[in-house]
Amino acid sequence: MPSHRPTPPDCPATPLPPLASTLVAWQRQHGRHSLPWVGSRDPYRVWLSEIMLQQTQVSVVLDYYQRFLAHFPDVAALAAASQDDVLALWSGLGYYSRARNLHRCAQAVVADHGGCFPATSAALASLPGIGRSTAAAIAAFCFGERCAILDGNVKRVLGRALGFAGDLAQARQEKALWQLAEALLPETGIEAYTQGLMDLGASLCSQRKPACDACPLAGLCVARAEGRPEAYPVKTRKLKRGARAHLLLWLDWGDRVWLVQRPQAGVWAGLWSLPELDTEAALWSLTAAWPGEGRLLPPVVHVLTHLDWRLQPCHWLLPADLPASQRQAIEAGLPPGRWVLRADTLAMGLPAPIRRWLEAGPPA
Repeated sequence: MPSHRPTPPDCPATPLPPLASTLVAWQRQHGRHSLPWVGSRDPYRVWLSEIMLQQTQVSVVLDYYQRFLAHFPDVAALAAASQDDVLALWSGLGYYSRARNLHRCAQAVVADHGGCFPATSAALASLPGIGRSTAAAIAAFCFGERCAILDGNVKRVLGRALGFAGDLAQARQEKALWQLAEALLPETGIEAYTQGLMDLGASLCSQRKPACDACPLAGLCVARAEGRPEAYPVKTRKLKRGARAHLLLWLDWGDRVWLVQRPQAGVWAGLWSLPELDTEAALWSLTAAWPGEGRLLPPVVHVLTHLDWRLQPCHWLLPADLPASQRQAIEAGLPPGRWVLRADTLAMGLPAPIRRWLEAGPPA
């Protein structure tokens, strides 16, 4: 049975298992070499993949990654784009602050670094939206820097392999795991080692029902020896979830729909959406004198990281021959926005539920 359980950070360090060499050998034979960013030394491509993969499955990222590169082949092209264009390509991928920070970071690289990414993890971590682990991944893959990563997958791999019992909700315990991650770094093969941690966490060492018998670290893993891999990593503090409910006004006029751009802070920041109302009473008050007809459609619950958001659309169809004066009076009562051809809406940065509704069209 493995006996290299890490001690709490206040105690003297104990010897660590020979994890790195085992992982490097496994990655070179069994790693995910077919992924388009694996093996790249282009900081732009590695950075893009790292940001897209945050809290998102590889299978979802692949198409977005290729489309993004087709539109923005380098950091200069991304920096020169409008935020609307960036959000449009990100639409449906979720966690939209990543896209806004991606855009800001590209502009900083061009403005402050002459269009070249800095070559050290410390300098990379100073850029917008690049945290310590992402900076280390870029520096390791592209510049060969010997530095540790510690994203969610890696916390799971190392937490299990080392039997790390510290509560990662506590800053000092997370710092202790960082120290252990740095102590495990191999002298050579940092690229294969770093990729191996990612590949193992994304495949065999899954959050639920890990394939321990097939794992290259099976003979070293404390959690496997204990028979309770799902007990690691330890994190007791739970995110408090909130609940919210709104109506969304889906207003059609001829071949156009009224869209509003959301504020630059908060949920769906900067995206184009349908006008939002707090209550049904507010909806009927707003539309009381409108021509045409409206109907409430079935609600959906949009699940965000911190929030369950109940959204109920009201589809209102205005007459196609609406007089200009009447249309302008309706527009005056709406949140600032604009009419967009339905054929053009799907090229805009839309939240996933709005995109699905507009793609499908209103129910008959």
